[in-house]
Amino acid sequence: MPADFSQGLAVASQFRQACAQFNFKDKSRTHSLIAVLDLTAQALAQSDAIRTQAGEDPKLWSDLRKLWRDLSRMQLSFWDNDDSDEEDEQGNSSRENEQEGNLRAVCMGLAKFTRNLVAGVPGNQARAYDNEPDMRRLLHFYTSWSAMEDNEAVATARVLTQALSNTVTANDALVARLWETYMHLPEDQVVLMVSRLSYTLDNSDIHAQLHTWKQEESLMTKTQVGVRICVVLLDNMVRLHEADEGTEGAKAFDVGYAIFTQIIEGGFVPDLYKKFTIGNEVVTPHQTTLLKLVDSYLQSTKVHSAGSQSSEILKAHETLGSFLAKRFFAFSEYAQKAMQRSLGMVPTDRGKTDGGVSNGASASSSESVASSSKSASGQPSSSSSPSQSGSPDIPQELDVMLPKVCEAIVLITQCIITICLEAEEQQTRLDNGFPNVAPFTNMKNYFILKKHGDVGVVEDLVELLHLLDVFLPRINFGKPVNPNGTPMTTGQSKTADSSGFSYLKRDLVRLLGVLSHGVKEVQDRVREVGGLPVVMNLCVIDERNPYLREHAIFTLSNLLKHNLENQKYVDSVKPSQEWAEDGTLRTKVGATLR
Repeated sequence: MPADFSQGLAVASQFRQACAQFNFKDKSRTHSLIAVLDLTAQALAQSDAIRTQAGEDPKLWSDLRKLWRDLSRMQLSFWDNDDSDEEDEQGNSSRENEQEGNLRAVCMGLAKFTRNLVAGVPGNQARAYDNEPDMRRLLHFYTSWSAMEDNEAVATARVLTQALSNTVTANDALVARLWETYMHLPEDQVVLMVSRLSYTLDNSDIHAQLHTWKQEESLMTKTQVGVRICVVLLDNMVRLHEADEGTEGAKAFDVGYAIFTQIIEGGFVPDLYKKFTIGNEVVTPHQTTLLKLVDSYLQSTKVHSAGSQSSEILKAHETLGSFLAKRFFAFSEYAQKAMQRSLGMVPTDRGKTDGGVSNGASASSSESVASSSKSASGQPSSSSSPSQSGSPDIPQELDVMLPKVCEAIVLITQCIITICLEAEEQQTRLDNGFPNVAPFTNMKNYFILKKHGDVGVVEDLVELLHLLDVFLPRINFGKPVNPNGTPMTTGQSKTADSSGFSYLKRDLVRLLGVLSHGVKEVQDRVREVGGLPVVMNLCVIDERNPYLREHAIFTLSNLLKHNLENQKYVDSVKPSQEWAEDGTLRTKVGATLR
């Protein structure tokens, strides 16, 4: 008889003998059971053969089921049995602590035994799954706020997590049953447990947990409990994102990131983003965090010339394209109207002008809001007309949500840039005849052609950059500066606070450069809406937007390349100011003012 075979039988026999006539109130039998559980758990950890053979004893499973059920009832009703008199309180307290410690030790030993018994053996997993409700109840108990203050309770919760994970790992049928159950449980039975799992995960759990979530992303985004779990995970990830590498916090963050990676690749971001909506708020904290994860995912997953992984990444890009475009248009419209109100302009509905876009996009930044209210052709701009009340030097209205909206615009812009660059590289491989490069949807072309009403992404970028150049003064040597280079007055410098606006101009002008690279249609559209002077005005140093000048110059180069009309326009522009001998900046005679 093989050694593993006999050892498996011995494990089952020892376990059954320890369970025979077991009573939680009998201390000697309890200590004997704890010792047997530890010994048999070590034996089960040695090989699949031992686990398989032990699992073939039907009596083992009935005893295991009874032990889990009795332990759950005993543990959860433990504090309900306190009917002691006050005069014997100290003695009872000592006995209660001893009994509680015994219960915890039995739970720890039983969890180890179950964890090792089911590991990698589908038949054992299926039989042990009947104990899932009791394991879940005990895990919920040991992850309560009071229990988590005890290090021994944390250790017990960790082993329970491992046992539950091993029960379903790599078993698609059980995974489906598990999450179908969890997504329809009352919230207080699921969310509090999951919110504390991040504290109990270690290396041995991570792989199992990822398998557990792998095919159930839709439940996470479509059920109330699933969305609540996502909220808890995001909150924990925000708290843990700076945890030191190798710590429990860092490992928990990695698990959360892997879960959301699967949600992104499954195409469920739009659904989840919508579920995070709160009332009339234009953007919520959890929506912003989700956008950060999408941006991080796109930055970390690069398309290679061929392979199934590249195909999956391109598919994820395609799925995100419509969502990102809609969010960009919505946030851009909100930001534009907020800035127009702040600057004393009259906001207008987009796409209502004769040219198909807001005429304000054709207006270049100049010395004052009033002068910027004219288009490149010299006609008044409907979206940039100052109101009759108030001075343009001070804000007429401040929107407290504008910084948050601009932060979201930066994230969405970075996502679109990454997708467009990847599409351009893949298109180059395809055009050059690289082997095994399949046809794909070019998402750069998608964003070039995408419109909201009569307004395209290109036109929206130009209008947004134009308003930002007026609304958000650039910072040079720590002080705000007018678009013409002169220092701003005290009243003017109050137009906008810097919080939430970092990198905004830089990333927007960079996106314009990416879209215009090698595409004459985009070059012409930028010129037609007065975008060339807007980009030229951004070729400056701005401490709020590192490398703004470099990106603006790169964009301007893309707009001029092989485009005679754009080149002629730039050649016609003469410097409007020059430095005098006394060091002052003066208007130059014969300058072209735009």
